[in-house]
Amino acid sequence: MTLKERYDGVIRWFSEAMPEPRTELEYSSPFGLLVAVILSAQCTDKRVNMITPALLEAFPTPEAMAAASEDEIFSYIRSVSYPNNKTKSLIGMARMLVSDFNSTVPSDIDSLLKLPGVGRKTANVILSVVFDKAAMAVDTHVFRVSERIGLTTDSKNPVTTEKTLVKHIPEELIPRAHHWLILHGRYVCKARKPECLECGIRTFCRFWNKESKKL
Repeated sequence: MTLKERYDGVIRWFSEAMPEPRTELEYSSPFGLLVAVILSAQCTDKRVNMITPALLEAFPTPEAMAAASEDEIFSYIRSVSYPNNKTKSLIGMARMLVSDFNSTVPSDIDSLLKLPGVGRKTANVILSVVFDKAAMAVDTHVFRVSERIGLTTDSKNPVTTEKTLVKHIPEELIPRAHHWLILHGRYVCKARKPECLECGIRTFCRFWNKESKKL
């Protein structure tokens, strides 16, 4: 199977099985999503969704969050991973939005990367979800699934994975492909025990083709 055939098969299946994938983070504004994505680092979306309603009710705007104390923010997010660091990131992010971006979440990656707590993955999530740009956010699921399926080979880091996926996936599909791979990794192509018999793309999967020969 050629690499093009693998990509074509995977894209075709996901397009039919999951035509309109969505992030599982709950949000009602670009600022709300930015807060949620910062909180989601090494934390489940389920946990973040339990926290953000009360947090954003108390601090619904960049101005409100920028004026908050660390103790105030911490009290709302104490159950997430690394709450101390994330408290500082949220306040720093909000203050920079107010001071540098007119309290508006920017729509370009260079500006997003200036914000405290925002790395390349977070920036790409905002670009793809909020602004529907061809940005491929690579988290642990995307990195693992891409390598396991065979969309990448010996990828050394998330940036390498991102560049490879963007090269081979049609531009208009990249925002959806980000969710396809995350959701597939979360529920089917799991880290320790992938559910290959339940997988609709196993015909195109490098891992499955190797494993099935052992049976």
